[in-house]
Amino acid sequence: MFKIPDNVSKFDNVYDVLKERGFIEQTTDDEGIRELLGREKVKFYIGFDATADCLHVGHFMQVIIMMYMQKYGHTPVVLIGGGTTMLGDPSGRSDARRMMSVEEIDENGKKFKALFDRFLEFDEEWKHIPGEGVLGKGGQNKEPAPGKAICVNNADWLRNLNYLEFIRDVGKHFSVNDMLRAECFKQRMEKGLSFLEFNYMLLQGYDYYVQARDFDCKIEFGGNDQWSNILAGRDLARRLLGKDDYYGMTFALLTKSDGTKMGKSQKGALWLDANKCSPYDFYQYWRNVEDADVEKCLRMLTFLPMEEVKRLGALKDQEINHAKEVLAFEVTKLVHGEEEAVKAQEAARAAFSGGAGGADIPTKQVQIPAEGIGVVALIKQAGLVPSNGEGFRTIEQGGLTMNGEKVTDPKMLIKPEDVGEGIVFRKGKKTFLKVTL
Repeated sequence: MFKIPDNVSKFDNVYDVLKERGFIEQTTDDEGIRELLGREKVKFYIGFDATADCLHVGHFMQVIIMMYMQKYGHTPVVLIGGGTTMLGDPSGRSDARRMMSVEEIDENGKKFKALFDRFLEFDEEWKHIPGEGVLGKGGQNKEPAPGKAICVNNADWLRNLNYLEFIRDVGKHFSVNDMLRAECFKQRMEKGLSFLEFNYMLLQGYDYYVQARDFDCKIEFGGNDQWSNILAGRDLARRLLGKDDYYGMTFALLTKSDGTKMGKSQKGALWLDANKCSPYDFYQYWRNVEDADVEKCLRMLTFLPMEEVKRLGALKDQEINHAKEVLAFEVTKLVHGEEEAVKAQEAARAAFSGGAGGADIPTKQVQIPAEGIGVVALIKQAGLVPSNGEGFRTIEQGGLTMNGEKVTDPKMLIKPEDVGEGIVFRKGKKTFLKVTL
């Protein structure tokens, strides 16, 4: 598991660290939160609806923030939205989300937890004990071990709610007029907002209340698009529990210098699972970011000291390519491990700087049918091997890599969409060939 180095910041209060790295966008009380985080170790939560079977780089910002909080002794609460996913969050959406089965949601939630295990250390013995009814107090079987994260699933308290009781005891605290002014609803009014989605804010607000009530969770974090939902939860907890020390904080979304969201490649979303986005493709995405985005990405997506971030971010012209290599290596190392980062970097350098001896790597255009082509047929067509037999023998002997990954299946199918900006094959130690369409 990746450990944040001690020299990541000169500050002792994690609020100052997050501010220095440029994460914090809005808070319900700047000084109150800073004072709280400096005074005591708190539980805070971030919710993740299980709308896919993998986390993508948009979620990764939230993961990094939880890693910082854990580093400074606070308790991350990972909330998997097994209940809220059944409705679908309208925030930041121009249309309604696809309705998913309970089985699909639960399977996605399990995969989310497996990914979180790569970045956070959990107290697996800790359990939440839901209360009876809507307002019945629950609890926990023990306090989480110091410095460890905990995980909850809001399916535990949402799926069996009595709707009439919920609307009576919770819905009465929400103003429809205020809700309609919220950004998450305003942008949907012209195209239509279903009553199903309109309930989402109530459920997310109730999530905050349940966790504050049952195990003293004091802060909700989220992306900027969650501001209205976070305020709703903070206010509900204050009303129902009669305490003021509940807070909310949102973070800037990961965007390019032109304002568009970062994390979309030619092949789609930049997933954190190597089976959905190879370490090589992941590396290449960060290696090819715009010059204007390098400093921001180094600041938010790596744990390099700020002095080094500023030095690398200030490089110009050809020298900025070194900063991009550092960025790509550090982010790939964090997500996929150092071994995969080294392999991705070597493959990338071979592709764009030449193979052994610094010579330009040869490139071959090939034809790949829509249904795909076998890897052996492809390298024969490209001229990397003289025959299919030689191709099979090369793979069987472990002598073929593709984008830094050893090819072990001689029947592997490659489709046109897999090629992207090119596939770099290496036969043996010194023979490189880049294949393009």
